Amino acid sequence: MLNLERIRAISLDLDDTLWPIWPTIDRAEQVLHEWLVLNAPRTAVLFDSPAALRAIRNEMAHQRPDLKHDLSALRLESIRLALGQAGDDPALAEPAFNVFFDERQNVTLYPDALPALEFLAARYPLVSLSNGNSDLQRIGLSRFFVGSVSALEFGVPKPDVRIFHATAELAGVRAEEVLHVGDDVLLDVLAARNAGMQAAWANRVQALWPHDEAPDIEFASFTELCDALR
Repeated sequence: MLNLERIRAISLDLDDTLWPIWPTIDRAEQVLHEWLVLNAPRTAVLFDSPAALRAIRNEMAHQRPDLKHDLSALRLESIRLALGQAGDDPALAEPAFNVFFDERQNVTLYPDALPALEFLAARYPLVSLSNGNSDLQRIGLSRFFVGSVSALEFGVPKPDVRIFHATAELAGVRAEEVLHVGDDVLLDVLAARNAGMQAAWANRVQALWPHDEAPDIEFASFTELCDALR
């Protein structure tokens, strides 16, 4: 159960917490493939669908575990690999990635997310905490946050407790004074608890909680979370 008196700041996961990520990635991969058709046709033929581009991205993840904290570099190198395998110019990787990355920022918020951000930001300092490569400035949400912590910039991803502690430091509070909000059982909820924070589980699909240690609060919509914090 939440200890409201202890909460002095809130950290927020982004992908699948404030917006659904896979429709965004699907669209970005489609836009990337359309760009390849025009600019690297041999690659577009060899990797003839967005699904094929995702497959080589996943292959790159296995080849380069050192990039697990940098999803942008992982995607860029997978595009470079695809171009090289098809016989197209690997130098096209950068402009191709930029096309993908631009569309990746074109997210569609969950309907309850914007009102929740307005409510929460008026009451607590908010810090984003993400393993992904979304850009709050480009998305148009940076005004709600006092800062952002990403696995790319910090150098290690969630569930490492150090990235949670860095988030608390950025918010200007102790870890035990932070409520972390996220959708992932391991990377958000249990990791936040391991870091000494309270944890709120964004469970929009009403899944069953799979562990003995429970979140401090579970919610299906941000309206429920905001009501609990009033």
